[in-house]
Amino acid sequence: MIRKVVIAAILAFGFAVTTSAAVVWVQVGPPTAVVETVPAPPGSGYVWVGGYWRWNGVKYVWMPGHYVAHAGPWVPGHWRHVAGSGWYWIPGHWR
Repeated sequence: MIRKVVIAAILAFGFAVTTSAAVVWVQVGPPTAVVETVPAPPGSGYVWVGGYWRWNGVKYVWMPGHYVAHAGPWVPGHWRHVAGSGWYWIPGHWR
């Protein structure tokens, strides 16, 4: 019985670590966004996706904006702050 409980606890802990690994917490907030000059779209049906600061594990790196084929309203990616935990990235996505 104890062995089953220990194995269940190990599996549960391992799952928690695996799922939380998808979110990267950063203790320092991102720099101010770079002001980008948005070029003309390459054609109709394209949406500008603005640049953002990406955490590379050591520091923030600016990822420049680019055009993507339109697939609905675009929700820009953004950094969210949680007091006591730090900052985490929410990727941009189509709504």
